[in-house]
Amino acid sequence: MACKIAFIGAGSIGFTRGLLTDILSVPELQSSEIAFMDISEHNLNMVYQLCQRDIEANGLDIRIHATTDRRDALKDAKYIITCMRIGGLEAFKTDIEIPLKYGVDQCVGDTLCAGGIMYGQRDIAVLEGLCRDIREVARPDCLLLNYCNPNAMVTWYCNKYGKVNTVGLCHGVQGGHALIAKALGYETKDIDIICAGINHMTWYVSVKHKGEEMNGKLLEALMANPEIAQTEKVRIDMMKRFGYFSTESNGHLSEYVPWYRKRVGEIQRWIDLGVWINGETGGYLRVCTEGRNWFETDFPNWMKEEPKKYAQENRSREHGSWIIESMETGRVYRGHFNRINNGIITNLPADCVVEAPGFVDTFGINMPSIGDLPMGCAAACTSNITVQRLAVEAGAHADINLLRQAMMMDPLVGAVCNTEEIWQMTDEMLIAQEQWLPQYAEEIARAKARWAKAEAEGTLIPPIVTEGAARLHTKTVEEMAADKEAARKNAAEADKAKERPAAKK
Repeated sequence: MACKIAFIGAGSIGFTRGLLTDILSVPELQSSEIAFMDISEHNLNMVYQLCQRDIEANGLDIRIHATTDRRDALKDAKYIITCMRIGGLEAFKTDIEIPLKYGVDQCVGDTLCAGGIMYGQRDIAVLEGLCRDIREVARPDCLLLNYCNPNAMVTWYCNKYGKVNTVGLCHGVQGGHALIAKALGYETKDIDIICAGINHMTWYVSVKHKGEEMNGKLLEALMANPEIAQTEKVRIDMMKRFGYFSTESNGHLSEYVPWYRKRVGEIQRWIDLGVWINGETGGYLRVCTEGRNWFETDFPNWMKEEPKKYAQENRSREHGSWIIESMETGRVYRGHFNRINNGIITNLPADCVVEAPGFVDTFGINMPSIGDLPMGCAAACTSNITVQRLAVEAGAHADINLLRQAMMMDPLVGAVCNTEEIWQMTDEMLIAQEQWLPQYAEEIARAKARWAKAEAEGTLIPPIVTEGAARLHTKTVEEMAADKEAARKNAAEADKAKERPAAKK
């Protein structure tokens, strides 16, 4: 059952290696043609060496085609997996640090808020060409499996403007599912869920155990677990106010609403520093930086370790391999996917991207209509959808006014900044990210002129001098060497926060 699977942005060690292991753990997929593409030949080569060694150790007759030529990787591909981070850690750093100068304190900064909006602009700059290449050289029936953030914006753009059949994939629903089961005292397999909303703000509208609806007992159960009560204060408070538990982690969710990160003195109340995803300022930037630096340093030792074993029991919760397996074999898979709404959730806009239950078989991804979300949950989603829509249209048309409006309408940015601060921050981020935003070339030239004029006149809004309310030190390679096992685990892990312990008191 041979088909071609192309990874675009394959230089991500934890994700690429993990997902390839998932795919090649399926016997019917072990004759697949695999292509890795990345703009960094250095990163690509390291990941290729590790993955090719894994393949050979498992006795498979596959030779990965590693290339920096995108069209070459995409040629005749049936499945295309995107895992790019446009601008890498350099751009990511500006997503976090420039907004901090205006009081916008982000934990992750890759989905919404100022960082997520700008990340989306960088993605769109590349997606135009990527989608054109897919239409021209990939199989006409190909499916784009998007893992890039901001997931909803990327999936929206690829379907609307890229004209490529695209599904957005995320493991947030699975993570919340496990947490709910833990709180209720059951195995995850014994809890049946229906989750609906938008990526990173999906709501568990039904939680059943042996047919009994458990939502009425869930809040009390979450609060009764000491660790969950300490690490998930935002999610628990949101459930108190909206009546339903949300998928996303404490730190992520705190960025998408206006209430938990707008005052420095308040932020510590709502977060926990046991692990970055519980709310740490710039936490994801820190662990990604540490992971990349360690991998670069420790790579020769990785090549000496035991190869990955391709086995069903080792497959992860990532949807990608299960979707490919279902479409190739007909074995039905149920999951939660990001697709253009078109009536799936009836009280959210038809053209937006929603995350909701679906089934996969040889006919593709099938998404049933689930009706209305509870009104409050829909309202919270709608505020985020408004920002997504403005950001997608801004990136597609290089429209600085829409970009500014996306920033103004963002729940957290709007809670922290006035309009003048938002416009200046937008200019500063455009200037800092010029190399990754070719569509904004004319607007960036104007932004530079505005900045120079304001600087000369002494009218620039002065920056806030802060590291953030909960910033932790980024470890050097020498510091990480004191705990090599932890450093290697972080570098190798696609989900860098599988374990979410509370901070020790």
